[in-house]
Formats: sequence, C-alpha cells, structure tokens
Amino acid sequence: MDQRIINLFDEYTHKPLKREDFLAKLTKLAGGTAAAMAILPMLEGNYAMANQVAEQDEDLVAEDISYASKNCTMKGYLVMPKNAKGKLGAVLVVHENRGLTPHIKDVTRRVAKAGFIALGIDALSPFGGTPANEDEGRAMFPKLDPAQNIENIKSGLDYLRGLKNSNKKTGCVGFCWGGAIANAMAVSDPLLNAAVPYYGRQAAAVDVPKIKAKLMLQYAGMDERVNEGIPAYEAALKENKIDYKLYIYEGAQHAFNNDSSPARYNAEVAKLAWDRTIAFFKEELK
Repeated sequence: MDQRIINLFDEYTHKPLKREDFLAKLTKLAGGTAAAMAILPMLEGNYAMANQVAEQDEDLVAEDISYASKNCTMKGYLVMPKNAKGKLGAVLVVHENRGLTPHIKDVTRRVAKAGFIALGIDALSPFGGTPANEDEGRAMFPKLDPAQNIENIKSGLDYLRGLKNSNKKTGCVGFCWGGAIANAMAVSDPLLNAAVPYYGRQAAAVDVPKIKAKLMLQYAGMDERVNEGIPAYEAALKENKIDYKLYIYEGAQHAFNNDSSPARYNAEVAKLAWDRTIAFFKEELK
C-alpha cells in the first residue's frame, strides 16, 4: 500500500484530524471514492477476523472485572489459565488509543494462554469505559488527566499483585498509546519487574534513573514519528545502566502487531516480537 496512505491513517489515528477530512484526503490519494472505500477496511480492520484465541477457550477463565482505584472505579478484562498449578506471574496489557477493544482482549487471552495471569485494563474507565465507536473512544484520550491516568494504570498492577494466585511479580506490555504507558509504568512503579513497549513514545531522559524494571523495546522501522525519540532514550538507558533490549524491525509499520488491521499488520514480525515478549516474561516473572 502507498506509504502516503499509511502515513495519513497514522495522522488520523494520532492527531486531531476529523474523519471527514481523513476520508477526503484518502479519496484524493486513492484516486477516487470507490478506491478509497476499498482501501478503508484494510486500514481500519475487522476484529472478528483476527481472534487468535477464542473467547471461550477451554484452557482459560475470562471475566470482565471492576475494582476501586484512588480516582474512580476501574474496569478491565481478567484472564487466567484454568488449571494452573502454583502461583503465577501477572501481566498488565495496555491498549492503543481506541480503548479496550476486542483486539486487545484477544491479546490479553494470548498472554494468559502463555501461562500468566493477564489483565487488559480499560484506561477510559473514568468516562464509563471504552465505547463501541472508535472515533468516540479516540476523542476521550486527550481528556484524561495525565497524573490520574498514571495512577489508574498503576492500580492495575497493584490489583494483579493482590490476587491470591499471583506470585507478586508483574510485567506490562502496551501498544502504541499503551506502549508509551508501558514506558511510563517502568518509571512510575518501582515494583514492576518487566516492561515491553510496542511502538510507544519513550520516557523522558530525566526520568530514566527511576526505572527498576527490565525493558524490551519493540519498534517498527517505518515508524518515523515514534522512533525519533529512540536515540535520546537509549542514551539515557545506557548512561543509567538500565537492563534493556531494543529491537527495531526494518520495513515494519507502526501497529505491526495488530492483526485486525491488514494494511499495517506484519505476521512474520509480529510472531518474532511476540515470541520474544513471552520468553522475556517467562524469564522475568517466574
């Protein structure tokens, strides 16, 4: 697909570009309305076609939960292995800037399928939770109070540590907006053991000395917007002797892990990055 179209979609999903303006620009780039409407489903995707782990998987127990945090009642999607023996490491899954979508719930099930307690947290809980309409959900993110949002996400880690079948070791994996949050959790939560940001904004260099967790940073080679922050972040990580691994997948697009969006999904890279993620958690959360 024309890189200009992918860049336009990235602008639409990350900047205040109205849908009608996005569609007008897409129509121009595609060469007409019919071509634009054919391309649109490849950009926006189809959640029903992308589930890798069934909602009713016989090896898992999944439920929608809510719990009290300092600022509000938080919502989430909790998934556990059904017949696990002993206490387990726990992983917080943080969504993109659309909220707790069916795709992120599927990712949460994938984590649990690998043998962890997994919580897909809903950062839009202060507004009642993620709406069905993605444009409505996306518009809510700028309204989140940044400091309260960090506390709300941290409450998910505390919730996981408090579960009776948790071994108290926690990891965080996040995608896009959630990738930035995963970096922020590494800064904000000294008890966090491991963080895996996927194509997320980096923490400020001044905050890097606060990081206690081990990091696995997953980035897309074509993601210029996000990647511009990597050099300063990596320099600060090295200077402060933070344990990290950095992977930049050449040729991959932002959101390469999102298999509900065919235009940007990269199956080969997604599998490699995911295998690395799970191996990392198995090592650090055992």
